[in-house]
Amino acid sequence: MNNIAVFGTASDVGKSVIATAFCRIFSDAGIDVAPFKAQNMSNNSGVTPDGCEIGRAQIAQAEAARVVPTADMNPVLLKPNTDTGAQVVLQGRAVANRSAREYFGNTKPWRETAFQSLGRLQQQHELLVIEGAGACAEMNLYERDFVNFKTAHAADASVILVADIDRGGVFAQVVGTMAVLPEEDRQLVSGVVINRFRGDVSLFRDGVRMLEERSGLPVLGVIPYFQGISIDSEDAVLLQTAVDPPRRPDPARVSIAVIRLPHISNFTDVAALEREEGAEVHYLSRLRSLDGYQAVVLPGSKNVRGDLVWLEKEGWGAALQDFRRNGGSVVGICGGYQMLGIDVADPYGVEGEPGVTCGLGMLPVRTVLQREKTLCNAAGVMPAAGCRVHGYEIHMGETVLEEGATTLFDVLNRNGRETSAHDGAISLDRHVFGTYFHGVFDASGFRNWFLQSLDGTFVPAEDRGDREDEYNRLAQHVSEHLDMEKLWGIVNGEW
Repeated sequence: MNNIAVFGTASDVGKSVIATAFCRIFSDAGIDVAPFKAQNMSNNSGVTPDGCEIGRAQIAQAEAARVVPTADMNPVLLKPNTDTGAQVVLQGRAVANRSAREYFGNTKPWRETAFQSLGRLQQQHELLVIEGAGACAEMNLYERDFVNFKTAHAADASVILVADIDRGGVFAQVVGTMAVLPEEDRQLVSGVVINRFRGDVSLFRDGVRMLEERSGLPVLGVIPYFQGISIDSEDAVLLQTAVDPPRRPDPARVSIAVIRLPHISNFTDVAALEREEGAEVHYLSRLRSLDGYQAVVLPGSKNVRGDLVWLEKEGWGAALQDFRRNGGSVVGICGGYQMLGIDVADPYGVEGEPGVTCGLGMLPVRTVLQREKTLCNAAGVMPAAGCRVHGYEIHMGETVLEEGATTLFDVLNRNGRETSAHDGAISLDRHVFGTYFHGVFDASGFRNWFLQSLDGTFVPAEDRGDREDEYNRLAQHVSEHLDMEKLWGIVNGEW
């Protein structure tokens, strides 16, 4: 059975979601399938059941494949914390901070570790769905790139190219990619998937024929643009087109602003709010009036002190204080929680130069960044609302509550072990709270409490089901528009 490598003709063409769909499609067929991405650059990460950190996309793909996510599925994770540097997470553990020049100066050690993981996964599973990174034919990076064709060769995988027709230039994307690839790489490419088509697919039949003639590759399917299916993404690039919408808040809905921090991480924390029909979420970067919003969310950050400085420089600090005084609610998640406190200290230079940065002072807590990262899945209860909560923790900081602070959650379980601990803090009027729980809004009880605290007339939407339903909807959508006979021919080595 041939492994399948899903590579992109460019960044953000949807290869991650297509790979997720393949994982569910093959799992539905009774195949023991698992995902793999040798190197990921993303601040959108998650925690495996054994307490390792990998990209959110690979966790989603593992869930779609119905296998337990492990560090081997994303052995190298780069988490950008400056414009030119990143924290390196190797086999699920943070090991170093590297500038881009330092990291890419010699990628051999990272490649060797990644291929060790690849070998283990090949021994453990029948089939791997391998996701590439960025554009697979960036020839200036070719010698240093081990995520795309070097991985495909090592895994003896058949490559499927994904191209995004919505951005335009789909012929140039596919034909250009094939034109610049070395012959040994072209030989691995078995087909093309055209993604994000809008309109009547039948009108693109001539386009399919011409594309096959020009590229010499079969078009396996034209996937219509879909909405209403929520799959965790790995890349904040998706946020760029959604930031600073021109429209004002809808008075008929609960309106929530999310500050689009320069080093935003785990932005999928608010995805559950976006899916609520009676709510809307706006990502804001440029300073604007917060009139009409009921709440502002400060999301996670890979550079908390740097983003605090940015908040003040851009005028958001004063705007948030005014919003709070006028009765608005402010929520902080992970790095955002730290920002709500009195100050954030970095004595060891974890995120940059050692020092202390003043926070927004909305909660009586102080944070000190530590050398070791906290990684765990957690669950507990919120005493003030009487609801259960769950999420995952990924943070370098240790936050201590000062006098007058009230804890937000009682933590009952971490990484499958019973515990008796506390998380987060909440103001006396319940209008400001912070937590280290990523994914906290996924719990319907807590989400409903939050939205109803903003608007007592809010009525929760009918339950859409869990992640399993989302993966099933995605797999059905993709399989309906794929030539499944050709896909199985590639998997079985017949193409």
